[in-house]
Order: sequence, then structure tokens, then C-alpha cells
Amino acid sequence: MRVRFILLTIALSLCCAAYLSIGARGDWGFVLSFRAQKLAALLLVGFSLSWATVVFQTITGNRILTPSIMGFDALYLLLLSALVWSIGAQAYQALSAQVLMTASAALLCGAALILFKTVLRAGRGNLMQMILTGVVLSVLFRSLTAYFQRVIDPNEYAVVQAASFARFSNVDTSLLLLAAVLSLGAGLAVWRIRHRLDVTSLGPVLSASLGEPPRRVQWQVLILISVLVSISTALVGPVAFFGLLVTSLTYLVTPSCRHSEILPTAALIAGIILVGGQTLMERVLDLSTPLSVVVEFIGGLIFLFLLLRSLR
Repeated sequence: MRVRFILLTIALSLCCAAYLSIGARGDWGFVLSFRAQKLAALLLVGFSLSWATVVFQTITGNRILTPSIMGFDALYLLLLSALVWSIGAQAYQALSAQVLMTASAALLCGAALILFKTVLRAGRGNLMQMILTGVVLSVLFRSLTAYFQRVIDPNEYAVVQAASFARFSNVDTSLLLLAAVLSLGAGLAVWRIRHRLDVTSLGPVLSASLGEPPRRVQWQVLILISVLVSISTALVGPVAFFGLLVTSLTYLVTPSCRHSEILPTAALIAGIILVGGQTLMERVLDLSTPLSVVVEFIGGLIFLFLLLRSLR
């Protein structure tokens, strides 16, 4: 395990060095400072989404579900459309980035707690029922979103559309400090309960017999998941299958049930995918295709593969 961890750390370090240096011209002090802020944002998003997905899969008891698949992205778009419809695009754009991110994260946290708790209660112990519940809620949220987008002004719709896609290459670095404080605080709380998560992953019967009833840790974990996912979503936008892609690779590289090994490995793999992919797309291949499109395509294929294999 130590050798794998060292190799992943070296790979991430090389990706970071390539992202900072390839194609750099002019004043190196300015270039490195500018790119370092975007690099920090990519690493923060990868850390938040990977840890949120790992612990979500732990409390749901399967390795297919993620917060985004369960309707979190559709919920984000619904809240965004409703906000623009209620206050107008000009008032929305006039809000400071910090206030907007804090308000969005708070609304998403509250709504996500209700969403995740509903999904878990409706599909307890039944994977297909849980997936169908998430799909039905996603369809409901998207229908309401479509309604709001039809009744708002076309110019205001352009504002909603611009914020509806993940933007790894255009991160607002002024939000980085606030996002880092909230995400790292939630990550520290997750790390402190990593041994309790190990027990929870054994299943409801075994964990209860070992003195860790699943319900006791579920609310705490759901709050931390909501903070991690809402901060990353408010920072770069919705990414549906990124977490599933990261966790699938993590469990492939680290065949372990210990969260003290799974969580750091997931963060490293997420950083490699985002930083390495952004370097390849933006610096090497010079493509205008967003990295999120490639990630969503590969992650969607992995989701279908895992779903069909579990049904079989």
C-alpha cells in the first residue's frame, strides 16, 4: 500500500509541475501565481468530491451511488433557476461572489439533507429502489427547472445556462479561501470518524453488534457530505459522474476496506484526473473541449457497466 501511495503522490506532483510550467511565457512570478490559484482550486474540488463520494457509498452500502447520481446536480440547477427567477439576473450578478457562494452552499446543504435522507429511507436495503427514487426526484427537479427557465427572460436564461456546466478552466479564485476553509473543515471531521466509517461499512447488523448503529453516524456523515458537495458545486458547477470515476479507480488501486487508506488514495486519484486532464486538454492538445465533457462520458460508461454487472 505504501508503494502505491508513493507512486500516486509522485504522479500527482508531476501533473502539478506540468500544469504550472508547460506553455508558460513572460513573467514567471505572475504566471506561477496565477496558475497556482487555479491548481489549488482543482485540487480542492477533487478532494471534496472524492471524499464525499467515498463516505456516501459507505453509508448507502454500495459502490454505484453518488450524491450527483441521486439528484444533487438537478437540485443545484433548480435552486439556481429559482433564484434567478425570483430576484432577476441583474440582482443575481450584482451579488458578491462570497455572498452568493455562501448562500448557495447553505441552501444546497439544507435541501441536500432532505434529499439524501428521503432517498436513503425510500430505498433502504434495495439498490434498484434507491436508484429509482433518485431518478424520480431528479426528473421532478429537472421539470421544475425547465418551468423556471421557460418563464424567465431569455437574457436571464443565458446567466443560468452559463452556471449550469462545470468550469474547471474558469474558476473564481476569489472564492478559494472561503471554499478551502469550509471543505478542509468538513474533511477534517470526516477524517476524525474514519474508524467509525470502517465499522459502518460492515453493514447494519455487524456495525450495530459492534456498538456503532448506522443511524447514529448517518446524520453526521450526511451533513459533511452536503458541505463538501455543495462547496465544490458552488465553486465550479455540477459534475455528475466524476465521483464515481474516482471511487471506481480507487477501489481498483486500493483493495482495502480501511478509510484511512481509501480516503487519501481517492484524493490523489481525483487530483491526478483533474490536474492531469486539464493539463492535457488545455496545455498539450490545445483543445477547447471542456474536461468535464470527457469526465462525464467516461464516468457514465463506468456507471452503466457497474449497474449492469450488479444486476447480473
